[in-house]
Order: sequence, then C-alpha cells, then structure tokens
Amino acid sequence: MYSRDDIHCEYPSYLTSTVVQWVSPMSLDTAEHMEEDEDTSKSIPKWVELEYMHMRSLAGPGAHVHFTHLSQSSCPSLSSLFDRGTPTESSESAQASSHQVSVMELMKANDIPLIKVCLLDPKAEKELSPEDGDGRFSWFLFGGILGDDPPRDRTSELRALGFPTRHLGPVQMTTDTALGVTKIVVQDKVSLSKIPFIDYPNIVFNAKESVEMPFRYIANGNEPILPAGMREHLYDDLNQSFQF
Repeated sequence: MYSRDDIHCEYPSYLTSTVVQWVSPMSLDTAEHMEEDEDTSKSIPKWVELEYMHMRSLAGPGAHVHFTHLSQSSCPSLSSLFDRGTPTESSESAQASSHQVSVMELMKANDIPLIKVCLLDPKAEKELSPEDGDGRFSWFLFGGILGDDPPRDRTSELRALGFPTRHLGPVQMTTDTALGVTKIVVQDKVSLSKIPFIDYPNIVFNAKESVEMPFRYIANGNEPILPAGMREHLYDDLNQSFQF
C-alpha cells in the first residue's frame, strides 16, 4: 500500500478559496485561489479540475460558486472547463464563475460586508450548525487551504482579514468535501454529528496497489465520495510514480 505522498498530485502548490451562493437563503461559496507564482505557462493540475467540478455538483442547482484570485492563465482555463459541461451536467450543478480578483474585491463589487461572509476555518472556535444557514451569512468561503497534507494553516492569510469563522470538525478535509459538508449542514439542516464520514480511506486499485488518502470524506456506505474521475487519476499518477 502507498500513501498519498507517493503520487504526484501537487496539493501544496495551490492555495484556493471558494465562495458559494445558494438562492434560498442567499449564500455564496467562494474559493480564493492563492497561487504561489504567476507562471503563465502553468496549467491547473488535473486533480484541481476534478475537485472544482465536484464542488459545482455538490453545491447543486440554485447555487453559484465563485473561484477567485486566479492567475491570468488559469482563469480562462477554468472558465473553459466549466463551459464544456453537458446540458444535463449544467442543470444538475451550481453555476460557476472564475475571477482574477480577490474575494475582498468581489465582496466590494457585490456590496457584501465582512460580517456576512463565513470563513470555514479549522481553527475556528464554533462548529458550523444548521442555524448558520438561516440568513446570517450571505457567502461561505472555502479553500484548497483545507486540503494541504500536512496542514500548513495557510487559512491564516484569510483569518487575518477578520471574517466570522466556523469549523467542520477536527479532521482535515479536501476542499470539495468541505463544501459538500457545508451544504448538508446549512441547506439540508443536518448537524455535523449526523453526517457519515470516512477518515483516511484506502483506495484499492487491485490486489497489490492501493493509496491511503490523508483526509476525511463524506461516506457512501463504506466508500468515500470522490470527484468523478479522481480514482482513475490517482491510479494513473501512481503508475507514473514508478516509471523509471
């Protein structure tokens, strides 16, 4: 068995924030994409594409997901990815928008005060609750900041801005999982303790090959809910790791 560190997905190289808005009550999910360099030749990694598409699916119809602080090259790349969805996929998923501006600039453009934006922060004192979906927040703010292994607390860059915060429990989640959990809590009114989770799942490909994922996922029976295509991507990456 291999650990998540044995494959090439570059989790640490991207710091993202996502804002999501649900129509009723109005809320918006935002992902602040804090890239560490502005290399215009650098494309968005496949795992990022898969997670971002999964975020649209988990947010569901009637929601709007905004990806902010994208580079000059990644912004149109991500917009093109969203445009390639089939009509059926589009009708079952949230709207999505890509922005080069920061979440703070997007808030200003939409006249959203800081107190109406909830930052999902592993170090928050309060746990997210169904009551947080009663309209007290307009936007919910997430990031790939939730998906580092080991966690590097890059949420501190957003925490320092003074957002109200909530946590989703003590175990690190991927960003798409964090969004899905938030939707279940604030829209479906299910408390965090009632959601089935699976921690550090072992993704088995065959009798000899598997990968342990160092995150918490929403469980579907005994299996983690992963983005469509992620299992295949992990296997391809694993094989590339052992090509000499």
